[in-house]
Parts: sequence; C-alpha cells; structure tokens
Amino acid sequence: MSPVWTALGLTVLAGMATGIGSAIAFFAKRTNHRFLSVATGFSAGVMLYVSFVEILVKSGGWLSAAYGARWGPWANVGAFFGGMAVIGLIDSLIPSAENPHETHSEREVAPLHGGAPAAAGNGAGTHDHRARNDRLLRMGLFMALALTIHNFPEGLATFLAALEDPRVGVAIAVAIALHNIPEGISVSVPIFYATGNRRKAFAYSLLSGLAEPVGAILAYLALVLFLGGDTGAMPKQVVGLLFGGVAGVMVYISLDELLPTSRAYGKGHDSLLGLLAGMAVMALSLLMMR
Repeated sequence: MSPVWTALGLTVLAGMATGIGSAIAFFAKRTNHRFLSVATGFSAGVMLYVSFVEILVKSGGWLSAAYGARWGPWANVGAFFGGMAVIGLIDSLIPSAENPHETHSEREVAPLHGGAPAAAGNGAGTHDHRARNDRLLRMGLFMALALTIHNFPEGLATFLAALEDPRVGVAIAVAIALHNIPEGISVSVPIFYATGNRRKAFAYSLLSGLAEPVGAILAYLALVLFLGGDTGAMPKQVVGLLFGGVAGVMVYISLDELLPTSRAYGKGHDSLLGLLAGMAVMALSLLMMR
C-alpha cells in the first residue's frame, strides 16, 4: 500500500474516534469519567514522549543537515515554538462554550440520555447552550467552522508523522483517537442544544472528526504543489520545519487540553497513571520497532 494511503487511513481512523465519544454520550447510561481521565492522560503521555524523544530529534537532524550545526538547532526551536503559537492562536479565537476541547459537566450531558437539561449558568463550568430558533443555523455553522479549524493541526500532525514513519504515525493516531473520544462527547452537547436532534448531534460530531484527514490531505497537496521538487517530494528542510511545528502542536495540546481534561475527569492519581502508561508504552514500542 502507498505510504500516502496508509497515512491517510490512520488520520481518518483517528478523526472518526469523535463518533465513539458521541456513542458513549448517547448510549452509555453514565459516562465513565475514570476511563476518560486515564485515556486522555495516556494520550498526553504518548504525545509528549514521541514529540521530545522522536519527532523533535528527527527534525533537528534534518535541519542541521540543511542549515549546518550552528543554525539548524535554531531553526528547530523556532519551528517548535511556531507550532505552539499557531495552535495557541487557534484556541484563542474559539470561545470556550463552542470550543470542542472544553470539558462539559455531567448535567450538560444529561439531555443526551433523555434527562433534564442544565439550567443557564447552573454551576461552575456549566455552559448554557440553549438558543433561540433564529440562532440555531448560525450557531451550527459557527460550530462546524470552529471544529474544522481546531482539528486541522491534529490531522496534519498525524498525517505527516505516519507519512514519514508509520510506526510513529500509528502511535500518534492512537493518541489522537483517544483524545477525540472525550472531544466527541463535548461536541455532542452544544450541537444537541443547537438542533434539539440527537441524530444530528451524533452526525455532526462524527463528521467533525473528518476535518482532520480532509485538512491534512489538502495541506499536503498544497505543500507538494508549491514546495515539492521535480519528483513531488518535499525537501528535508521543509519536512524538518513541519515536524518541529508538529511537535510544538502536540506538546501544546497535551499541556493545555489533555492534562487539564484528564484532571477534570479523574480522581486521585488517574491522570498521572495514564500519563506514565502512555510514556511507557510509547518508549517500549519505539525500542521494539527499531
């Protein structure tokens, strides 16, 4: 199978994990918050370990080969913090109530199970997603746009990693998929309040994950078209800069979204145990596949 198709397949599977989260929200009698805590902590551990131990090291090697031992590390550091700046800017542009990575309370999820809706402003961390009918369409369109923008860097990270190194790509795809499960739950809440329709909430949540492979393949085609050589292959310095940025994106997601979400869902040391397990599994897999 072509490496491009393999990378795209992994990105699709990672993105569509939002549907698993929606299914949990709709069909589970009660959300297993401890599972979500360990899963998101595990995802953060995988992302942090692979970013610092594998991806950043690789990008540093490529950039040093292209720009020399003096300027290569500078380019690597610049790409790393540039990636963090991009995802941070995206986060700052999405209001918390529409942000798919915001944690929603059990009371907000209750309507998905047929329970009573949460009242406006009812408790810390509770968002009022109810809206007038004339605002439903605008709210749904804004939500679709917000999700597309927010999932784009994650899809690009999964795709590029899988394209360059399938073993690393598989690990990142699993981490993104675990990350997308609670995201799917969070997406279902505002969509349900916007439409009042469980099927639409599930469908939009599932489709929101498709923004990852669609965005990734469009970005890759644009990069190959404008930066690829005669063979269509991107120069190693370009791949190095992109990998440095991907590492920054994943570290930001881990520290700003996954670990706080894991702490919010869990009890005791659930978050830490998930984090350490993710790092350990990632370390062992890299050692065994060398």
